[in-house]
Amino acid sequence: MGKARSPNPQLVVVTGQSGAGKSQAIHALEDQGFFCIDNLPMALIDTFVDLIVRDDDTRRRVAVVVDVREGARLWQLPAVYRTLKQRADVDTTLVFLEAKCDVLVRRFSETRRPHPLGRGRSAAEGVAEELRRLAPIRKLADFVLDTTRLTVHDLRRQIFAFGGGTPATTPLTVTLQSFAFKRGVPSDADLMFDVRFLKNPHFVPALQPLSGLDRKVARYVLGLPETAKFLTLTTALLRFLLPQYVAEGKAYLTVAIGCTGGRHRSVATAEALARALRRTRHVQVRVRHRELADV
Repeated sequence: MGKARSPNPQLVVVTGQSGAGKSQAIHALEDQGFFCIDNLPMALIDTFVDLIVRDDDTRRRVAVVVDVREGARLWQLPAVYRTLKQRADVDTTLVFLEAKCDVLVRRFSETRRPHPLGRGRSAAEGVAEELRRLAPIRKLADFVLDTTRLTVHDLRRQIFAFGGGTPATTPLTVTLQSFAFKRGVPSDADLMFDVRFLKNPHFVPALQPLSGLDRKVARYVLGLPETAKFLTLTTALLRFLLPQYVAEGKAYLTVAIGCTGGRHRSVATAEALARALRRTRHVQVRVRHRELADV
């Protein structure tokens, strides 16, 4: 993993048992910048590799999924893969995903999808037949990943590590969104804080027409002892939580901060939290104020 990346294009061939997590694996590779093709016909692999070798500017890291959906031509994959491994102008790796038979049968039962080889037979029979067909391919694999006991997040971490990165290298986009409770809570909120306990600038005539983006309102709200305590505790909580979300591979997090009208207290505290969190590693912080027409 720590070696310098080869100047050659990188080709990852993902294969293995149906239900073992090939779709999740290809999505994780795509999130790392791989150009991914699911179910690429066997006859097109050589042509596809020729194209990426000639194209020096784009798609230097590519991944393709080849499995039993290929049908009778799947037996050609070992020969095709050996040819690819012998090429000096592309670095090719074969990743094979598998899982225990009973686990695969349960996964197909839970998703209510038929096994590709299970039509007219049981899922268990389809799994057994697929494993028989894939046996010669498994022997050639550079990496065999057993997903029997892996969650989707565990598998994602494994693929990130294989692809040369870690979940922590993918930024978590944190949106701090102010809102008005009287207009309803945001439907996309992951975390929600209620700051209606703070004194309301709405009842100060000079501050009422302004918003929390105005310095006068911000000084009023942030100068309250209760606000200072709230920001200290909430910032500490978020600084603990954000690395946990990053480690889980979460891409987006919406933190909603609400007050009655969504113009003063929630706006000022959202801006203050954003300033406190912007130096958090692997986190991109943005602020949205739902009730302010000019934002």
